[in-house]
Amino acid sequence: MSDSPAPAASTTWDADGFRDQVQAALEQFLDRQADRLAPLGPDAERLLAEARAVVAGGKRLRAAFCWWGHLAVAAPVDEQALVRACAALELLHASALVHDDLMDASDTRRGRPATHRAFEREHRSDAWRGDPEQYGAAAAILLGDLLLSWSDELLRSCGLPLPRVVAALEVLDLCRTEVIAGQFLDVSVQARGRADVDAAMTVLRYKSAKYSIERPLQVGAALAGADAAAMDQLSAFGLPLGEAFQLRDDLLGVYGDPATTGKPAGDDLVEGKRTVLVALALDGADGDDAALLDRALGRPLDADQVERLRSIITGSGAQAQVEEVITALTRRATDSLERSGLDPQARTVLTTLAAAATQRVV
Repeated sequence: MSDSPAPAASTTWDADGFRDQVQAALEQFLDRQADRLAPLGPDAERLLAEARAVVAGGKRLRAAFCWWGHLAVAAPVDEQALVRACAALELLHASALVHDDLMDASDTRRGRPATHRAFEREHRSDAWRGDPEQYGAAAAILLGDLLLSWSDELLRSCGLPLPRVVAALEVLDLCRTEVIAGQFLDVSVQARGRADVDAAMTVLRYKSAKYSIERPLQVGAALAGADAAAMDQLSAFGLPLGEAFQLRDDLLGVYGDPATTGKPAGDDLVEGKRTVLVALALDGADGDDAALLDRALGRPLDADQVERLRSIITGSGAQAQVEEVITALTRRATDSLERSGLDPQARTVLTTLAAAATQRVV
């Protein structure tokens, strides 16, 4: 770890400093993996280089919710060890992104080539044998699996007391089961080409909402020795907030500016995402517009076509409905937090994080 101090467990939340600490923990962990992988030669170096690129940057919201889930229950006995535990959730997130981009056939992630595209490009440029796309897919699957394995390893080796780590691993196990099953629900919904609002909300809840906020809070709380009541209070805050967080992401997937999102305009439409936003639009648009939107999902779209679909979604009232639901879910989350018996300072910072998660533009 860096010799710089960990974020204070007191009155000031240094979000930038915390992100730096998480990045330092990840870099140190990957340095150890580099030593392990050195005997495998240049190909392992390429895999590790992509891992470093994938875990670099980001908002670190999952790590932050883990940190404050812990402080909501108790002050950390070892701040550096807790930072390492929080960083484990960023490895889980990186794994999910690598696999998600492959399944969605995404070309970019955070303004750089998606992992499968990066390895596909290397295959083409070096004129290797076989199918470049298959090679890129294989590399992405393997890197995603490796990052998933490393999330477990980093949490187990974080340095906090073993009984607390075991309790946190039980939450992490549940989290990984939920997000993988939720991802399968998502690809199945897309394959069937239909999803009502209830089905879309189920995908949203298990693919993203729980693993983005509720489970990170509970991992942190488990590391603090939380009882069942505290875990339930964090869930009452984290689940509706996670749903609001993903609904905001769904809006950005349609209306977001590529210059800030790092993804093409209307990317969710091109990928054929059957989100809550799309389900509401299909319900609310008139017959011809709904049919046009339904046919266009999952197909290549130029800028004019994306703008046309956006206008259908807006005109259907779906955009406004989703904004209203985001507001209602965020209010439910923060009201529940305010009524809880959790640490007052943690409640204050978690309220700030709730706004950051639901009012973001990227």
